[in-house]
Amino acid sequence: MTTHIPSVGTLLDYDAEAEAYDATRGGTPRAEAAAAAVLGLLPADAGTLLDLGCGTGIVTSRLRRPALRVLGADASHGMAATALRRGVPVALADAARLPVRSQSLDAVSAVWLLHLLREPGLVPAVIAEAARVLRPGGVLLATVDKDSAHDVGSDIDAVFAAHLTPTPADASGEVEAYAARAGLLPVGEARFTGHGQGRTPRGSAEALLAGRYASRIVPRGITAQELAARLELLPDQDVPRAEPTYRIRSFVRV
Repeated sequence: MTTHIPSVGTLLDYDAEAEAYDATRGGTPRAEAAAAAVLGLLPADAGTLLDLGCGTGIVTSRLRRPALRVLGADASHGMAATALRRGVPVALADAARLPVRSQSLDAVSAVWLLHLLREPGLVPAVIAEAARVLRPGGVLLATVDKDSAHDVGSDIDAVFAAHLTPTPADASGEVEAYAARAGLLPVGEARFTGHGQGRTPRGSAEALLAGRYASRIVPRGITAQELAARLELLPDQDVPRAEPTYRIRSFVRV
């Protein structure tokens, strides 16, 4: 599911972004790392997997193993069309209202999705919907704490520190609580590298003004343009800082 969220810059249009989306977010190496983490947590006997917010399908298309049928769902026409061109069977659907029968799937994945869902009540609704479509013993695999993995200990992190979102939508503890409420219990975790996602000051400033930090940054006492100007004063404008390490957690349907 791709949700349009009020941003600190211009509104990010996922339909318009679809063509260039992967190139700005780590491309194939990042997608392969994410897919390997999902598959590493997937039960050996899983036969069906629905990838929520599949976007361009760059991760979804790599969730391959014998006897596993993989489907995608996304709310953006542009993203869904790109996923279809990659060979992913995809439904244009809201992740909180899936056109899927109850207890009909072995697994649901949500990679880099929950942190975008800023509307109150939306994350628990998506988790509850995933629980609805999972068979008993089925698993939900979801990334958590996504934004907090970026720029750790860097000078970019220092500039952003006073402006970070105080209540991230994918905070691990909150996700676990929502999952428990929906009848999902934690069973595992994996970590993987966000290849190509080490930020540069120049790139961070551009991303901020383009609305790509909507889930992470809430400027306080300053405009987005002023915050971007502070980033532009940092040294080594085009030198990437450390790549993030992402977390994905698995929950089983009881």
